[in-house]
Amino acid sequence: MKLQFKSLIRSGMLLAIFALALGSCKSKKNATPIEQSTGAKEISVPFSTKEFYSDKDNFRAKSSGNSPDLQTAKKIALQNAKSEMAGMIQTTIKKVTDQYTQQRTVGNQQDFSNKFEEIAREVTNQELVDIKMLGEKLFKETNNTYTYWIAIEANKQAVLNGIDKGISANKKIEQDYDKKKFEEIFNAEMEKLAKERGY
Repeated sequence: MKLQFKSLIRSGMLLAIFALALGSCKSKKNATPIEQSTGAKEISVPFSTKEFYSDKDNFRAKSSGNSPDLQTAKKIALQNAKSEMAGMIQTTIKKVTDQYTQQRTVGNQQDFSNKFEEIAREVTNQELVDIKMLGEKLFKETNNTYTYWIAIEANKQAVLNGIDKGISANKKIEQDYDKKKFEEIFNAEMEKLAKERGY
């Protein structure tokens, strides 16, 4: 009886070792080369799929915030996402303005560029008020803090409309502004942005 019991225990232990070894092999097989060599584990970042990237019609940004307080985590995430989007909009407008002043005969290029940058800042600030939320995700961490992710969007046409409005209020630069030409360059820059993001 004792022999049978020992035999059963031995068989059970062998099965357990075999199962563990098999599980280990499977996890190593599914692991990436980096995971296998360093032991690091790949994690997915929320809102990393194509529909959350900027395209030819929309500026999009995502970010996260972490805090022991949920509302603070949300504020941090929104502020970070808006900051990323502001940089994207202003960089695009700056590229468009530089190209526009090179292609057009503008009275005082430096003055025109400076005024345009002022308008760009105003438009960006306005667009960040009117952003559309694309998605949000909330995580409760093991240390009892909250990590909040947010994805936001601003429409290209709304940015262009804001620029038109700003220019029409400034007679000095309005005379050097060709709306059609500016929009043509702006649309080309948006196409480039979309390609950079994989569209």
